[in-house]
Amino acid sequence: MQIHRVSSWTELMELLHQDAWNESLQRFRSPYVFRGQGRRLPLTTSLQRLGGDPRELERHLVRAFRKYAYSSVPDRDLLWYWLAVGQHHGLPTRLLDWSYSPLVALHFATASEALYAEDGVVWMLNFAETNDSLPAPLRQLLEHEGSAVFTVDMLDALGKNAGGLTQSHLGFDSDTHWLEQYETVAGQPFLLFLEPPSLDQRIVQQSALFSMLSSPDAQLEDWLETHDGAIKQIVLPAGLKTEIRDKLD
Repeated sequence: MQIHRVSSWTELMELLHQDAWNESLQRFRSPYVFRGQGRRLPLTTSLQRLGGDPRELERHLVRAFRKYAYSSVPDRDLLWYWLAVGQHHGLPTRLLDWSYSPLVALHFATASEALYAEDGVVWMLNFAETNDSLPAPLRQLLEHEGSAVFTVDMLDALGKNAGGLTQSHLGFDSDTHWLEQYETVAGQPFLLFLEPPSLDQRIVQQSALFSMLSSPDAQLEDWLETHDGAIKQIVLPAGLKTEIRDKLD
């Protein structure tokens, strides 16, 4: 993993926007997604931070969330939908928050004044590279849709006929939707990116998306060690945070 400790706003902007030019599109479209943290903590999900068996906890948490969320959340009979909605509302899940925008990531890295005495960090993850390690049926689904990330409807379409892709191609049981099935597709963990439904303006304004490592107890940083070049860490010195915050504002 590449680690860069910046010393100025200018250096920070150059690093965050590197490799943004997309020759095929003739547009500035970064291959990276970004995650900002107020302190240097590992890339662990809220589900992992609870401790215990993440698979067993996940079942109970999602079931309870669905039971009590009907009054304020539109109902859809999709596990992927409920995972995304739950993550958006603070439910511990196997999903991890990212943004297409480096400036949104900087916001989250500098939002807490209580952490201004500590170094912050922005993670840059090249999802174009990690998509190359997806199981073939999932890569084919992205290609069929002309997309680089999944939506809840695209993932649900694995249970239906979508461009020739069905759950039977993946060896899934069509009568169950629990995510353990994804762990056996490739025989090893893989990483996918999911765009949440635009439930409110906060999701839209934050240019939000989620990552999901197929094994809920696998560590993302360990997985990324075998995908050299996909992840970069930009360290924001504590003394630079105030300037970053002022310029964002």
